[in-house]
Amino acid sequence: MATKLLLIEDVESLGRSGEVVNVKPGYARNFLLPQGLAVVADTHALRRQDKLKEERQKKAAEDKQESEGIAGQLEGITLTTVVKVDHEGHMYGSVTAHEIVHLLQEQKNIVLEKKNVQIKHPIKTTGTHSIPVKLKEGVSATFNLEVTSEEEKK
Repeated sequence: MATKLLLIEDVESLGRSGEVVNVKPGYARNFLLPQGLAVVADTHALRRQDKLKEERQKKAAEDKQESEGIAGQLEGITLTTVVKVDHEGHMYGSVTAHEIVHLLQEQKNIVLEKKNVQIKHPIKTTGTHSIPVKLKEGVSATFNLEVTSEEEKK
């Protein structure tokens, strides 16, 4: 039996604030309600729905503008990282999304979250790689990451 809830905050992969959703009782009882992300969708809560939707639209417009600004900064940039390789040219370890976020902040002063970097697998080869980024409100961008070995830098 599903529980009807009104979302107060955006919940990843469930919905946006102001939406009425059906979830399993355990998910509602153990996560959404204690975290303050949702309330039970009774008549009192449904009166808040219009106000929440209006606030969500304003926040969406702000988020989209911010995301487009970040996407503009990301387009066309190239980050560089130096890795250790063995005598056959194979990398020790890999370059992960967490390291890419750290490089962006360190080299270009652009702050992103790890979930924004959309690489399927960690990078395990040297060379230039195209890195897709998904930002808020469906805005996406790409930039290049140049992975070089220590020997090439010398």
